[in-house]
Amino acid sequence: MAVNLENLSSRELEELIVAAAEQKKKLQKQRLSEVRGKLIEMAREEGYTIEELFGTGRGKAGRTVAPKYRNPDDPAQTWTGRGKRPRWVQAQLDAGKSLESLEI
Repeated sequence: MAVNLENLSSRELEELIVAAAEQKKKLQKQRLSEVRGKLIEMAREEGYTIEELFGTGRGKAGRTVAPKYRNPDDPAQTWTGRGKRPRWVQAQLDAGKSLESLEI
């Protein structure tokens, strides 16, 4: 796409700059989303979560607790043992498994 900048007014140039910046930001977000999806899939295939590999990026105040339990049917699903039990934990318990059998 070739734009003849010589024929544009100052206002048209400013509008073009704003539109180009917005498009650039949109493309960057799209690419970031694609890369994030690939990394999540790679981690899942290896039995990890992104948080296990890279943390949450929250710093000291928001430190996460290491997971204590893992879903045997989907290793990407983990639970620290804190807070409300995830549905997959309750489903495993309802199926007759013990909480100890889900420990990592």
